[in-house]
Amino acid sequence: LKQAALAITGMSCAACAHHIEQSLTATTGVRRANVNFATLRATVEYDPAATDVHRLVEAVKDAGYRATDTAEAESSGEEDAESAAREEEYFDLRRKFSVAALLSLPVLLIAMSHGRIAALNFAGVEWLQLALTTPVVFYSGWQFYRGAWAALRHRLADMNTLIAVGTGAAYLYSLAATVAPGFFAPGHEGMTEMAKPPVYFEAAGVIIALILLGQMLESRARGKTSDAIRKLVGLQAKTARVIREGREQDIPLSDVILGDTIIVRPGEKIPVDGLILEGASAVDESMLTGESLPVDKAMGDAVFGATINKTGAFRFKATKVGKDTVLQQIVRMVQEAQGAKAPLARLADRISSVFTPMVI
Repeated sequence: LKQAALAITGMSCAACAHHIEQSLTATTGVRRANVNFATLRATVEYDPAATDVHRLVEAVKDAGYRATDTAEAESSGEEDAESAAREEEYFDLRRKFSVAALLSLPVLLIAMSHGRIAALNFAGVEWLQLALTTPVVFYSGWQFYRGAWAALRHRLADMNTLIAVGTGAAYLYSLAATVAPGFFAPGHEGMTEMAKPPVYFEAAGVIIALILLGQMLESRARGKTSDAIRKLVGLQAKTARVIREGREQDIPLSDVILGDTIIVRPGEKIPVDGLILEGASAVDESMLTGESLPVDKAMGDAVFGATINKTGAFRFKATKVGKDTVLQQIVRMVQEAQGAKAPLARLADRISSVFTPMVI
């Protein structure tokens, strides 16, 4: 069995994660799938003889979402593009929230005054509320309506559905009550024809603003988690000084192969894991062990990539490169830990899968 890690985009709630899990699990050759909404990552255990990563990506697309293989993204340099897209998403949410909050606040004040404040109870106040709420609904909240339509096309109901139904009903009713108040007023017992039906523009605007605030904070927290992993990866050296064809060469870290003889001078980072062939030194291994004192190293001792050589120069033989180094294994374990779910989280996902239909 092999394991694949996929970066998922397009999810809006835990119900989306549950649906993607079901789609992946139903794919031939998949033994287990785990989708974490908090990190937007899917971890899939599959039989390479029966399926491959491309089919897993297609299964996610068929479910109505987008997926990319994280290993392929790292090798092709797309990881930086993903980081930039995540940052752009945060700023887009912040911009939409700012618009929604700024325009919804006066609408909320008008609604909460209940006509007791003369300055907020003038002829045509409903039209003012309509003018302020319309940009909130069609600019700040449009992503929820688009997401609800996408879910509907796949015969699903998620949080976008609830938001679209709730805010859409409040906005459309209030729009009708503002444009044609006479249609509603006579139907209310005890109301005269001159009475105006109530409007609920503040419900549509404030709900959209609050949900955007939550998504903005969520996006920011996700970005910090991804930054922590990138900092781990950034600890490794960029190049290695190897002996090939009888002379020293500086080559990219990705070109180092097993068995290469590598030279490390004082103050340099050790590029990969290996065993010392010649020389001695003291190595700062605090990034691995937390130990602040340098560790003495001599011929035959093991050294690890991304640790720092302090005093002497030495040569060592590369025994682990690429994904097999200790640093890369730590990164992989952190990513797997992020993708894992506690039993309580799994229970929440099962509840979320039926929550929206129950509410509707």
